[in-house]
Order: sequence, then C-alpha cells, then structure tokens
Amino acid sequence: MQLHQHPISRRTFLRGTGGVALGLPLLEAMAPVARAEAAAAPPMRMVCVGNPLGMLPTSFFPEKAGADYKTPELLQPLEHLRSDFTLFSHLDHDVSGGHSAVHSFLSGIKDQNASDWPERNISVDQRAAEFVGAQTRFPSIVASVGKAEGDLACQLSWTRNGINVPPITRASQLFRALFIVDDAESRRRRADAYDVNASILDAVNEQAKLLETQLGQRDREKLDEYLTSVREVERKLGMSNAWLEKPKPKVEMSQPADGPFTQSLSVFYDLLLLALQTDSTRVATLEIPGSIDTDNLGLTGGYHGFSHHGKAEVLQRGLLVIEKFQTTQFAQFLDQLKSIRDVDGAPLLDRTIVVFGSGMGNGSSHSNKDLPLLLAGGGFRHGEHKVYPTDRRVPACNLFTSMLQQFGVEVDRFNTASGTLTGLEVA
Repeated sequence: MQLHQHPISRRTFLRGTGGVALGLPLLEAMAPVARAEAAAAPPMRMVCVGNPLGMLPTSFFPEKAGADYKTPELLQPLEHLRSDFTLFSHLDHDVSGGHSAVHSFLSGIKDQNASDWPERNISVDQRAAEFVGAQTRFPSIVASVGKAEGDLACQLSWTRNGINVPPITRASQLFRALFIVDDAESRRRRADAYDVNASILDAVNEQAKLLETQLGQRDREKLDEYLTSVREVERKLGMSNAWLEKPKPKVEMSQPADGPFTQSLSVFYDLLLLALQTDSTRVATLEIPGSIDTDNLGLTGGYHGFSHHGKAEVLQRGLLVIEKFQTTQFAQFLDQLKSIRDVDGAPLLDRTIVVFGSGMGNGSSHSNKDLPLLLAGGGFRHGEHKVYPTDRRVPACNLFTSMLQQFGVEVDRFNTASGTLTGLEVA
C-alpha cells in the first residue's frame, strides 16, 4: 500500500519544550513546496558600500524633506534614479570616537563594546550572510578597492564572534575566486586541508569538554565564547567543502588587471554585479578606503587630507571631486542593476537592497553623528528625503532591521535598534 505524501515547507520546525525549535533538513517531501516557493519569490540580495571619511554634509543632505527636494551636488549623478532611492537625515549609532568608531557603520557597535551584546558586533551584511548560508558558493563577499590600515580603513564586516572579516583588496584576486576553476590537484590539496582542519577542530572540542569540568563559571563563559568561534570555523569549512567540486560560472569578462583606485572602483562594481547575476553570492560589501590616489582626479594631496578641510574652500572643492567620483560610480552600478532582469523579468535592482554611506558623519570634525545614508532598490517605496527628529535619536540600526526583514531574516531588532524604521515602506 502506497501512502499519500503531503508536501511540507522547508520552514517546518521540530519544536520542543522551552520554545526550542530545530529546522528540518531538506527532505524529498519538501521539494514541491521548495520549488513553488522559489518560483514565487526570487531571492533577495544585499549590497553595502561604505567609506571611512563620510560625505560633505552640505553637499549630500538636501535642505528640504519629502519628495520634492532640490538635489545636492553629490547626488546629482543619481538624479535620474530619484524614484529608486531614499535619503535619511539624523540617523546614527550614538557612538563617538571619530576614526576609531567608523567600523561600527554596519553594526552600530564599537568593537571594544562588543562583549556587551549577545551577537557581539555582527554587521548587517554578515547577519544576512548567515541567513543565506550554503545556498551560494560564497555566503558573502567582502571587498576593498585597495588595502588600507588604521584611520584609512573601513573594517565594515564583522562576524557574531566579534571578528573583522578581511576584505579582498585586488580585483584580479576577486575574479579568480569567482570564476577561475582550480585544477584537480589544487582541489585535492584544499579538500585534504579541510579534512585536517576538521580533525583538529574535533580534537579541540573533545579537549574542551574535559577542560570545562575543571573550570569556574567565568572561565566556562570564556571557553564557551571560544567554542562559538570554533563552531563558526566548522560551519564555514563544511560550506566550502560542499562547493569544492561544483563548477564555477562562465562569464564573458576577462581577468582584470589591478590598477589605481580610479580605474579599479568600476571594475569592483562590475565583479560584484556578476557575482549577483551568477548567484555566486547574495550578499556583498564594498569598502572604499581612505588611501585613495587622487592624481587621476586632477588633485594634489590625499583623500584623508582633503577630508580634514577645516572649512577651507580649496580643500572642500577637492573633497567634492573625490566624493562625486564615488557617487558617480555608485550611480552607474545602480543603473546596471536596474537594466538587468531577474528570473521573473523584474529589474535586479528591485531584488537588491543597496545601502551607501559611512560610519563618519563629518570627516573634518571627526563626528560620528548624522551619518550619510542612502538606501536603493530592494522593493522599498523610494523617492523621498526622510528627516528624523533631533531631540530623540532614531537608531540607524532601525534601518538595518528593516533591511534584514525585507531580506527574509526573522528579526525584531538588529543590535542597537529599537525596532524597524518608521516611514520606510515596502512598495
């Protein structure tokens, strides 16, 4: 006798006492629902772009709230995209420290305060990447257009263990990771390395269980933090190993040469676009370092120096050239996302949540208040400059909470958020 099997959803959970719920593995009975869900809802993507020095406030923020604002100079390259993005005034993380607080841009939490939070200072991109998991070859891509350290680095991406994700800094390296197939011997060596690392981690876990019985409460808490990091490594090893023998996508683009920032920024955007198109990843973060070579922009001096303008007109003009180059390249990236069609025929931009900004509000005064924030695409209702109160601070993490919910993550509050962002609606 053959039993009639009812299809079930991949969102089905096994629930125990105390509110504990375990997600089921992918079962054959889930296949019809999984296919229907995939057909009905193409995946959402997320791209985060940030620099460490902010944007000149008087040239970034419109004077008027609402939809009929006059476009400021830095946003003129995006004028034709007004209906595709939203600007926000008076959002920040209520942190201070100038350069030393910039890294909180996508998390809302400074690294030295991370231990006070359950998920450390995990950034919004990495929280989204956890949701994607092994569905793509790369749960996330973190890239930087060149290498920078100290005050000139962004350090945008952070894991839930409080570890900064080091970015890929060369376009050629990113291209190879995405599209160049390793030879059989290289794949074998990598698989062997995964096996060795997995064995080491197994031994570490066994030793930790024995050690835990000999420790006091505080030491057990520290050990648990360490083992959380170990489990994160185990998870990534498992995901990497699963994709080792799967073919990489073929693209028409040739491996790019590594050049100066002014040549490389557009190349990085092209590579991230291809990564999204080929579903190699659904989460990407691009860091624009503060060590930009400005010679090709017709300037003499460094990006960092121009950002410390002290209201000197000549330095502000130079800073505008650098920042307008960034917004111009960003506008071209949005144009490409809008021109490409998703599997259901909708513009890829409608399925890609894109945030652009900085953890620095004003580079000259080293202020981390009133962060420059622009949100594009992602199926939100756009076209306005939204101004929030100055007498009661609205956390920038409210915006990130709304982004995560739109991405599909079931979260009520992300890090320092008080909830979702009031006034930001889905189209």
